[in-house]
Amino acid sequence: MHVTVAIVGRPNVGKSTLFNRLVGKKLALVDDTPGVTRDRREGQASIGGLQFTLIDTAGYEDAGGDTLQARMRGQTEQAIRLADIIIFMIDARTGVTPMDHHFARVLRRADRKVTLVANKVEGRAADTGLTEAFELGFGEPVALSAEHGLGMGDLYNVIDQANEALKAEFADAGQGVDFTGELPEQDRPLIEVEVREGETPAPDTTRPMNVAIIGRPNAGKSTLINRLLGEDRLLTGPEAGITRDSIMVRWQWGGRKINLVDTAGIRRRARVHEKLEKLSVADALRAIQYAETVVLLLDATQPFEKQDLQLADLVEREGRALVIAVNKWDLVTDKQQKLAALKEMCARLLPQVRGVPMVTLSGLKGKNIDRLMEAVFRNDKVWNTRLSTARLNRWLETMTRAHPPPAVTGRRVRLRYMTQAKTRPPSFIVFASRPEAIRASYLRYLVNGLRESFAMPGVPIRLWLRGGDNPYDPKKS
Repeated sequence: MHVTVAIVGRPNVGKSTLFNRLVGKKLALVDDTPGVTRDRREGQASIGGLQFTLIDTAGYEDAGGDTLQARMRGQTEQAIRLADIIIFMIDARTGVTPMDHHFARVLRRADRKVTLVANKVEGRAADTGLTEAFELGFGEPVALSAEHGLGMGDLYNVIDQANEALKAEFADAGQGVDFTGELPEQDRPLIEVEVREGETPAPDTTRPMNVAIIGRPNAGKSTLINRLLGEDRLLTGPEAGITRDSIMVRWQWGGRKINLVDTAGIRRRARVHEKLEKLSVADALRAIQYAETVVLLLDATQPFEKQDLQLADLVEREGRALVIAVNKWDLVTDKQQKLAALKEMCARLLPQVRGVPMVTLSGLKGKNIDRLMEAVFRNDKVWNTRLSTARLNRWLETMTRAHPPPAVTGRRVRLRYMTQAKTRPPSFIVFASRPEAIRASYLRYLVNGLRESFAMPGVPIRLWLRGGDNPYDPKKS
């Protein structure tokens, strides 16, 4: 077990900047605009060899009702309840504000170890703020600059002392808790497994599966993840574009560890003008690159718009396994007719991912959630498909006999040999006498044949052509 530290404070004091520095990655979006962070984000951080769980939170605002600011405040209060240590951050250059005083009263009622941190201390403008910080009643503030890395040694001492105090507290209570600072096992590189001829290895179930949920704004991505988790982990509401950061949440389904990634809604590039939205979209696109399976969430009331098609094409080009989920199915009246129309549109508009699984569901009502996860697991297995060389060459001979490659300039093209280069996605190499003469239409014929013959619907398939003779032919050695 290791301690959990939450960074809290009013908007724009530098919480996300400190979070990124301590986790060693630019996970949280950072901008001069107040209120960039909305959902709480967790990461594994370290400072001076001391390792701990760190929580970044939204700027605390005194708002009530069902407003977005009130829901953001609820996320911050939940982080306070989860934390062992609270870093209360203020802006030393601005000084102590009435909102800082209000938040200090909230923290005094939280029954947690609170450390006051005065950020942005570079320069003389911070001297007055450091003096005013004593008014908050948390003792001498830790002076640091999250942007420039000043004062990290003092912050280490504070967290280390709190860690030792918690260790002693658990020891007195007789609870055998390990405070060695070991972090949970991170995503490990893929393990190469020896595969016998004709076998398809099962996916490595010991490592978490990375699943990204993408879609247009207000498609219901955060609502769906909350339903999967069984708690209000992510901010939701009627407002479009609530999610800004790509938030990763650890989860388990059917005994398999899963990293669920919620992403910002992605609009057409022509409609994205603000710098902050550009950062959010770039963060979502990175989530696709690091995912293994991508769930494209469509709005059942407005399915397969141009942006949906572009997102599906992007997933295919990145080589990720794709599952299409049609959300808000509870709003559809004639479900059978609508489903038939959706399947026809999918086959017609997305031929590059022919046979992609489509699941209708309601994230709000929790309907068909199990079917979605079953489709994700099936697609992950197909994405890891490995075919033996003998089977592939028998298949290639059958395909070329049924439909030989068209002759070019009167000369016949011979496909000599085929093998699988890798999985994730399934990728194949065909050795041909004149690879430059084979047309794209014939390659599509081979790819579609692979899908149908070896039951690989919906996943990207890579097929490369190489010139020369069969390199494995013993007669050529």
